[in-house]
Amino acid sequence: MRSEFDITDITLVPSSGGVFEVTVNDRLLFSKRQTGRFPNAGEIEGMLAELAGS
Repeated sequence: MRSEFDITDITLVPSSGGVFEVTVNDRLLFSKRQTGRFPNAGEIEGMLAELAGS
């Protein structure tokens, strides 16, 4: 995924309480807190592709 979207830096930020969020450039792409679930296989990649305009 890093090479497909030319990602140079990924940061994992530990949290508590079951929080799982994916942000890109301060934009929230996915939130387990909001959806009540973890992302499905390929869901994050699809969001990244949409964000990149692919």
